[in-house]
Amino acid sequence: MDTPQLYHLEQLTDVHSKLLGRDTIVDIYLPQAFEKADNPYPLLILNDGQDGKAIELKERLEELSKSQAIRNVIVVAVHAGDRLQEYGVASRKDYKGRGSKAKDYTRFIMTELVPYIHYRYPVSENKTDHVIAGFSMGGLSAVDIAWNNADYFGKAGAFSGSFWWRKRDAKSILYSDKRDRLMHLQIRNGKFKPGLKFWFQTGTQDELSDRNENGTIDSIDDTLDLIAELTKKGYRPFQDIQYYEIEGGKHNLETWKQALPAFLKWAFGS
Repeated sequence: MDTPQLYHLEQLTDVHSKLLGRDTIVDIYLPQAFEKADNPYPLLILNDGQDGKAIELKERLEELSKSQAIRNVIVVAVHAGDRLQEYGVASRKDYKGRGSKAKDYTRFIMTELVPYIHYRYPVSENKTDHVIAGFSMGGLSAVDIAWNNADYFGKAGAFSGSFWWRKRDAKSILYSDKRDRLMHLQIRNGKFKPGLKFWFQTGTQDELSDRNENGTIDSIDDTLDLIAELTKKGYRPFQDIQYYEIEGGKHNLETWKQALPAFLKWAFGS
């Protein structure tokens, strides 16, 4: 294992995306003296990268690296633009027309950002070292991007992922969980992607809504149902899928900060 190192932060503000039609801001968390590394580093791409300070990302990287709980890693934290349009499921918009730029965001990650990061920094070429994660809608986006680019990503993480994302209003008499939740449909209709692993976190106080009135909040139901779809597809709980439920956890940065060490150890455990 590399000698534990402190991290420093670089911010890229000059990365213009033709696909998104805007300048992007990207925070890069780098081990000290990364230029002199003998081996390339694993990579984490993080949606909602503007929240890195609030979740104490740098501090957790340093703490876990010093204790040798994780390998040193390069984190590329992408600041969100129009979350309601750029995050989502790339294959189609939701019932309110949200996620209209999700396909462009995916293409930005894969064809603009990733090649640039590999060019500029010593990043591993091994897909098992490539991880993408996010919070809420950013978590939905992360799983969608990994699922559709499993030749590049080996792991995906979702903190309170918005897996309710649906093509029909839940208030409609025609609504059905099985027919209308977009990420679940994508997994059900897709093919098994060998080597892909998933990490899901929920909090028991993520929300109050309980669509089917079964006594379990929708956030947990939607996540567990997605895990069930992945299991039917051939992914193995506890080996390919990890689920982390926080008692009293809410849909907020404080809860996601609490969950962060568990995620980092899962993704980059030494």
